[in-house]
Parts: sequence; C-alpha cells; structure tokens
Amino acid sequence: MSSNTPRDFRAEAWRVWVFYLLTALVFGALAFRLLNLQIFEGENWLTRAEDNYTLEISVPTSRGIIYDRNGVILARNIASYNVVITPAFLPDDLADIQRVYRELSEIIDVPVNNGTVDDAKLFATCVPGPGITQLVELGDSLAPYRPVPVSCDVDEDIARIVRERAVGWPGVSLEIDPIRDYPTGSLTANIIGFLGPIPATQADLYEEQGFIAGRDKIGYAGVELELQDILAGTNGRRVVEIDVAGKELRNLAPPISAIAGRNVRLSIDTRLQKAAEGALLVEINGWNAYFGQIRISSGVTIAMNPKTGEILAMVSYPSYENNRLARFIPAYYYQQLSEDPRHPLLNNAISSEYPPGSVFKLSTATGALNEEVVTVDQTIYAPGQLILTEKFSPNDPGRERPFVDWIFDEQPDGFGEIDFLHCIAYSSNVCFYKLGGGFEDEIPEGLGILRLGEYARALGYGEPSGIELPGEADGLIPSPQWKRINQGENWSTGDTYIASVGQGYVLSTPLQVLISGATIANDGKQMQTTIVREELDDEGRLLKPFVSQLKWDITDTPLITNFDCDDGYCLEMETKSAVDPYVIEQVQAGMRLAVTDTLHGTLNDVFGDFPVAVAGKTGTAEYCDDVALAANRCTFGNWPTHSWTLAYAPYEDPEIIIMAFMYNGGEGAAVAGPVVGRVMEAYFELKEIDLAEGGGG
Repeated sequence: MSSNTPRDFRAEAWRVWVFYLLTALVFGALAFRLLNLQIFEGENWLTRAEDNYTLEISVPTSRGIIYDRNGVILARNIASYNVVITPAFLPDDLADIQRVYRELSEIIDVPVNNGTVDDAKLFATCVPGPGITQLVELGDSLAPYRPVPVSCDVDEDIARIVRERAVGWPGVSLEIDPIRDYPTGSLTANIIGFLGPIPATQADLYEEQGFIAGRDKIGYAGVELELQDILAGTNGRRVVEIDVAGKELRNLAPPISAIAGRNVRLSIDTRLQKAAEGALLVEINGWNAYFGQIRISSGVTIAMNPKTGEILAMVSYPSYENNRLARFIPAYYYQQLSEDPRHPLLNNAISSEYPPGSVFKLSTATGALNEEVVTVDQTIYAPGQLILTEKFSPNDPGRERPFVDWIFDEQPDGFGEIDFLHCIAYSSNVCFYKLGGGFEDEIPEGLGILRLGEYARALGYGEPSGIELPGEADGLIPSPQWKRINQGENWSTGDTYIASVGQGYVLSTPLQVLISGATIANDGKQMQTTIVREELDDEGRLLKPFVSQLKWDITDTPLITNFDCDDGYCLEMETKSAVDPYVIEQVQAGMRLAVTDTLHGTLNDVFGDFPVAVAGKTGTAEYCDDVALAANRCTFGNWPTHSWTLAYAPYEDPEIIIMAFMYNGGEGAAVAGPVVGRVMEAYFELKEIDLAEGGGG
C-alpha cells in the first residue's frame, strides 16, 4: 500500500492542477466578458436598457391657414373625432368587455368581430375591415396603454353620443385629430391643392425633418405642395419613462413645444374667382348645348394686376373636389381623376402647353417695329392669301405654298392696304407673315425666327414664370437648331411665317400669354408673377408684407440679342438691345384699335360699348394633338381651333388684365371674348362695391 502512495499522490495532484486551471480559465472568461460588457459595450447596453423604459413621443404641430387677399379662408384645420379604446382600461370581466363592444358597435357601425388579429395587421389605421375585438387585441399585444382607433372621422352627433356613453364604457374615449378642410372646394382646388400621406420613398427625408410617416401629411399639389415648408410647422417632442406595458410614468426631459406653421394670404380674390368660373362655365355649357355634344372640353381664365404681378383669379376647368381627398385619398376617386382625358388634376393655366395663335402676334409686332422691319405709317398689302415660294435654304429651288388669312372665306380679297396699327387691330395673318418672314420687295427682310424668339422670351414666353405653384411648363419658342435636333429638318421660310402668327411649333401656357400682354400693358415692365401676397404667424401678425418685384423692363434692360442678318442667314452678335418705349406705345395703340375700330376690330363686339376703355388681342389657334387625332378632327386644311382672348383696362392706367382660353373653342373673339368681357365687368362691379364700403384689396 505504501509503495503506491507517491503515484496516487501525483495522480491526485495532477487532477487538482487541471481543476485549478479550468477554474482559472472560466473565471478569466467571465472577467473578460464582464470587462467587455462594462468597458467596451457598456454604452451600447446602457442605450438598449434605456430604450426599454424610454419613449420619445412626437407632438403634432398645427398646419398654417391659407386665406385669400380679403381674409376668406381657403384652407384650414378642423376637428375630426376618432373613437378609440385603451386596452389596459377595459373592464376585467370578459362579459363586460363584450357588452361594451356590442353597444359601441351599434353606434359606430363597426362589427364586434370580423377576421382575425393577423388580418388586422394588414390594415392601415382607420381603414374599415377588422372588427373591434381584433383591433383591440392587436393593440393590447403591442402597447396596452396606447389608445386604439376603432372608428375615425365620425360625425359630431356620433361623437356626442360616444362622449356621453363613455362614462359606462371603461376604456372607450374620443380623440380629436385635426384634418384639412377646404371651404371653397373645387372653386380653388387647382390653386390650393390637397394633402396626402408621406410616400414610403420619401419617408427617410421627412423623418429627418421631424415628420412621422403614417401620421403626418404633406402637400401633394398646389400651394399646399409649393409652400410646404412655410405651412407645415415643426413637430414638438416629449421623452417619457414607460413601464413594460407602455404606461407613461414620468417625463425624462423638458418637453419641446410644437411650432405652428405660418399662415399665408394669397393674392386671389375669391369673389372674382367665382365670377371667372361662372363666366367660363356659361360659355362652355352654352356652346356645348348649341352643338349638342361636348365640343369644348376644358378652359382657363386668369386675371392679374399688371402693375404688381398679383394673380387675382385663376380658373382651370375641369377641376376636382379637394375635400374628397382631405381625410384620405380614395383610390377609386383618384384613379377616376387620373384617367380623365381632360386632366382635372392638372392646373391647365400653368401646366398645359398650347399653340397661342394670334395673341402671339404681339411678340411679332413688338420685334418688327423695334427692328425697323416696318414703320407705323407704312402700309402693307394684305390680300386674302399669300403665295410663298418656300425655301429651306438660300439655294433651295423652293415650292409654292399658299398662306391664308383668317378672313379669306368671308372676304377673299383680304384687308387690302393696312398700316401697322390695323395689322394688330384686324389680326391680319398675311400682314404678320410678311412682318415675320419678309415678302419680296415689299418687306425684303422680315424679323426672322431668331429675332422673333428674342422678343417672345422678353415678353414672357419660353420659360416658367416662377409663380408659387408646382408643375409650371416651359412652353416652346422654336429655332432652326431645335428643328434640326427634334425634327431632323432644316428651318424654312414657311416655318417663320407660321411661327409669326403663333402656330406651328410655338407652344405656350395660358399664364405666359397673360404675362406677355401684362408686360405690354405695363409699358414694358414685367413684374414677377405671384399668387402669394403675405405671410402671417399663427396669431395673424404680419411677418412678410407684400412688395411687388420688377422682373425686368424691356424698355430699359438690354434683353434682345442683336443679329446681323443677310439673305436668310443671321449671325449672333455680342451686343444686346432694349425696346424703344415708342414701340410699346404703338403696340398698345393697336390693341386699343382692336376695340374701337367698328369695321374689323376683333374686340369691338365685346368691348365697343364697355364703360371703361379696354385694349386687347384675340387669337384663334389651329391644333392637331393626340385628342384631336383620336376624334378624327384633324382634317387636312381644316384643323380644329382653340379660342383665345386677352384684354386689359383701363387703357391709360391698367389695373387688370384678363385672358381666357377655350380648348377646341373655335374663333377667339366669339367664344373666349365673352368670358373676358364678363370677368372684366365683374371686376369693376366689385371695385365699386369695395370703394362704397371704404375698402378694396
């Protein structure tokens, strides 16, 4: 026995050492883990621990109110009542819970049971579908102390009943959710726009700005979109301690108050807006009834103060009812609007491009007189049609092509010898063909397309105006380079002829037509077009008063690039020129003559007896777009026509300019003219009322 003791002792010692070693390794690992948790990962685990009892709550702000220039509310926030149930506050007895559900169901018309809890997960908040039981069970599993909406935007009568009965319904209460309301509805929808949920693709962007996706709404169209940063305000914030059930225990930091959005007063006059809409609809409905079909499918009327650039009315027909989009956007209604070929969601005043026709002749007239292509006293022979040997280049043998005046069918001999002012007053196509493209020895060198483009852009064509509305189109002032790139052809003399009367490739928005006329009416001064007059705080204090802004004065600012032209070729020079004030005066005189001339003045029938001196220009523009092609309207030599009219008053001291556009309306003076006449009459009637009341906006 004694002989084996040392070996046994050595064996036992070995086991002890192994045990010690393993113990040391275990304790070392634990120590390292502890060190790692405390030192290296301590901050991370502390944050995660804090998240277990810390909740950051976004406090919604109040969106700014939109007014018209006279204080009429165009967009506001109203209370929407939501019926909610807080699961933690429900009775303990299941039978009592079911009684509450049944009684509540009868009032709010939401079933007690419908589907499963998993089904409820698929529905967004306030979307009909799940039953009360399923909604509450889902909420209970997530945060028992958080109210669960079971019916949203209930009317005031239901809200009153729920408020009264809630004493006997533990856990049931009302929440007030502000929603957007548009008192003037479709009358101003294309100006004001509407709100919608934050798109998933933009959620990160808006969350960085403090918005909450799924709760907060943003502007989707109109002023609501363009002035989103001004109207939206800033959400507040609360950091609170909660227990495992989500119950708030205490504030962990001083709350940050929400900052209300700023209010905005627009330049439009709702009274004039209503009159403009009425005038447009009377004419559209009257002509459609006359033809026994929907001939005129859309139209635009805009009124502006030419001295300030303020838009006083802007009607785009057809419109839409933005109140139907205020609470949520119904898929069926939005699809209906989107598929309507008349594009009611589009503000045609700024977003649609059309050939302007003869209203564009003001650009040609201004350029031709300023470039001394013609003098005021010079007579121009204007037959019923002009036969042009059209050339695409100086060496082209050319081909004969007739260019017809609008009066040809009624008076084949045309207007005969007429001067510059009567060219404008009679809107003679042949006269402007010659002014724009030249004709033989009578006018050896016309204005040309390059110089015409310069004057058109100076008057407001070819680029967005910068008005505070989204989706403004550029329009198009073509050039030889543009045609080569887009059509693969050289520019021809005939192209210049057609462009000189606002046809062919020339495109413009109705607003651009209005701005061109306003620039001439305002003696060459183009004011920055605006629809926003003032900014106010949430208590109505003025933050940003209105100050009109001069964009440019074409009689003072050198905007017109000079060209050295010889035999159809024009070389751009480094110098620029302004427009002689005398030129503007003569164009104004031609527009006045369109009213006073009883023989062929295009606006004499509309404004000849008007009590205030009016000047203006009409336009009839041929077109052949996709809609016309689909309707088989594009008969060769007999295209359908749009109707335009532009007029301002008083002639000597203009304070309003109005344009009207009628899609497929036909002759300008006969169709669009009466619309402008009715709006002009309404404006001066309202002015008298305001003066009598000692006001005026």
